Amino acid sequence: MSNYGFSVQVSSGFDEAVAKVTEELGKEGFGVLTDIDVQATLKKKLDHDRLPYRILGACNPPLAKQAIEADPDIGLLLPCNVLVRQEEDGSVTIAFMDPAAVLQLVDKEGVDTLADVVRAKLIKVCDALS
Repeated sequence: MSNYGFSVQVSSGFDEAVAKVTEELGKEGFGVLTDIDVQATLKKKLDHDRLPYRILGACNPPLAKQAIEADPDIGLLLPCNVLVRQEEDGSVTIAFMDPAAVLQLVDKEGVDTLADVVRAKLIKVCDALS
């Protein structure tokens, strides 16, 4: 996908995909702290129509605690964003921010190891969706 994320394409409906990724995130200890409905925001603010597009801010509290203790400013890079978007063909893409790529910006001992742990959990979620 990119050098800062990975994704999976699913054949379920959009709302079902959001529910399923939320459920799978929960199995790995993540909760969804934020849910940004970009489609609704663009319609409301710009009267622009687009396909469904939501950004979920996922957080694993014990891992977030460790990250914040390593570097209080790391909150600028949290939570882990998970993107759910409907494609033109009706399929749904679920994309995950790669914490290993993003957290390489942080030059603090142990953060790279922590990023690898978070990445492994998100890959497990991604794999469960395919």
